[in-house]
Amino acid sequence: MIIAEDLIQDKNRELVSVPSTTTVAEAVALMKRENVGCLLVSEADQIVGIWTERNLSRDLAQDGFGIASAPLSAYMSQPLLCCEWNESVYRLMDKFLGLRIRHLVVKKEGAFIGLLSAGDAMKASIRAKDQELAQANASLSWDYYEEWKHK
Repeated sequence: MIIAEDLIQDKNRELVSVPSTTTVAEAVALMKRENVGCLLVSEADQIVGIWTERNLSRDLAQDGFGIASAPLSAYMSQPLLCCEWNESVYRLMDKFLGLRIRHLVVKKEGAFIGLLSAGDAMKASIRAKDQELAQANASLSWDYYEEWKHK
């Protein structure tokens, strides 16, 4: 069974975080440079929230929003939604769909070890189902059914 920690190891990517005082403009530039869809937001060396592309699209519609001066602390999503390192890919899919979110922070023994997207979980789920189907097809050939003929 594929678990969250397996997906984190496959991604082989460090967490990308910024201080809560980072402006939205700085955050967008960093997201482009790092090719990520979200940033973790920290205060006093603690991750306290997340800021995503979805946040940006909602923020832009607000009156008085200034991308150059707006701090992430005013626009980040809280509380931080997490999963445990040993949750199955199917449980992760349930969380993404049920909570209608796109990112989950993975925790192990109280520490954050990575960040997963809904796409990561979907890709792993499809891969797992593909492997199951391949195994089923390998064990059940047409010859298997031919042996059932009435004699």
